[in-house]
Amino acid sequence: MNNQQRFGKVAVLYGGWAAERPVSLKSGAAVLKALQESGVDAHGIDVDKTVLRVLQEGKFDRVFNILHGRGGEDGVLQGALELLDLPYTGCGVRASAVSMDKLMTKRLWAGTGLPTPAYHVLNADTDFDAVVKALGLPLMVKPVTEGSSIGLSKVTEASQLKAAYLKAVERDPVVIAEQWITGAEYTAGILAGESLPLIKLEVPGDFYDYEAKYISDDTRYFCPCGLEPDEEKAMQALAREAFAAVGGKGWGRIDLMRDQQGKAWLLEVNTNPGMTDHSLVPMAARAIGMDFNSLVVRILETTL
Repeated sequence: MNNQQRFGKVAVLYGGWAAERPVSLKSGAAVLKALQESGVDAHGIDVDKTVLRVLQEGKFDRVFNILHGRGGEDGVLQGALELLDLPYTGCGVRASAVSMDKLMTKRLWAGTGLPTPAYHVLNADTDFDAVVKALGLPLMVKPVTEGSSIGLSKVTEASQLKAAYLKAVERDPVVIAEQWITGAEYTAGILAGESLPLIKLEVPGDFYDYEAKYISDDTRYFCPCGLEPDEEKAMQALAREAFAAVGGKGWGRIDLMRDQQGKAWLLEVNTNPGMTDHSLVPMAARAIGMDFNSLVVRILETTL
């Protein structure tokens, strides 16, 4: 049976209306090309609010969802696809909704005893000096439902916290300040229940921001990551546990920090990781001999 027979007519959903639209367009173009080169009857759809009608009229058999951000990665589209009875790649409604919300993710992890940095919810009435006293400096300020590090700020002085909050609240009405973990940053790809090799990140700036993720050629990636085998396995196991805790399935990515004492800390879940030329899951797959086209087809196989 060839791939056209196995998968039928496949819609590749990309673009959308979230702040991460430019990244999704790049991911979608790469995924669409890989599927077509692999003999899949794949059709690209730049998503707008008519997407459900387009899917029904197109008589598609399944969906490769490579939308990033709100509307495509937060459970909204997933619920609609469930109603259409269309199999789709990636996490379901619950995991997508929880993981898109960094605050809900942290609350869930903390409630199950998984290690995640301390945090404080910010609003216009917050005593910012008290937050600094509780969390220390530096700290990270995040809008809770943005991805690709959009709206994030590192705060190194107490006087910077209010401005960082105001920057973040432009992106989302809910903002958190998070304890800063000093150490090395890692990412753990998960594919069909199995761990991909860890990637260690070294960035030229203060943290892995939008510039470092998608534009800069100065970001350094290490895979193998340089940890001892048992240390890497422990972090991979923690990532799988964190993914399972939010109800994750199919594929995804967990971002972690490892502090100077060797303790791992969970930062966030990405349920629709990027698939651009700077993206991490394809990089980890290459380390085990899986090229981009094979990776994309393997992800699509999770819908069967």
